[in-house]
Amino acid sequence: MANRLHTADIVLLSGSAGAFDPIFRIVKSLPETYAKAVIVVIHRGKNNFSDIENLFGDNCRILVSEISDKDKIAGGQVYIAPANYHTLFEKDEAFALDVSEHVWYSKPSIDVTFESAADVFGNRCAAILFSGANQDGARGLLKLRKKGALTIVQRPDDAEMAIMPKAAIDINAGEFVLTFNQILQSMRDSYAITTQNS
Repeated sequence: MANRLHTADIVLLSGSAGAFDPIFRIVKSLPETYAKAVIVVIHRGKNNFSDIENLFGDNCRILVSEISDKDKIAGGQVYIAPANYHTLFEKDEAFALDVSEHVWYSKPSIDVTFESAADVFGNRCAAILFSGANQDGARGLLKLRKKGALTIVQRPDDAEMAIMPKAAIDINAGEFVLTFNQILQSMRDSYAITTQNS
């Protein structure tokens, strides 16, 4: 699994209620030499100002920014999906922001981003679905798995909110079902491969 995390072009970290802490801990662990593009999709309040970018940026050793429409995706960066938009990928591997209706009462929707990633990146993608209080992400994760992407789901009994990961497991969307500590260790193992090869 660490080898597949290492060879992926992009890594998607996603979730809703209860997902912020595990995603934050993974982002904090990224080494300065990390060369992948990391895209974070967390359900966010519709109109509430969020300081998530500053919090991530102040605690991460690689560049962190909120996604803007038409940004070209670059390795060695963490991209945060903005509130009130769906984040998609274009064929030239740039971001596209969409203002269409909420999906699972959410914008950004994890399903929308995952399905777009499956179309553009296919098996060059790794996606991890953490805690959450609805079923967003399950269908998109299944599409990614069918395209050969590495798909990982947090074990429901390890998640603060089990509904989201359980929904993915129920449709066999996760190739691996792991605790947060196992996911973090797999990420760290993938960093070690990067270091060994540099």
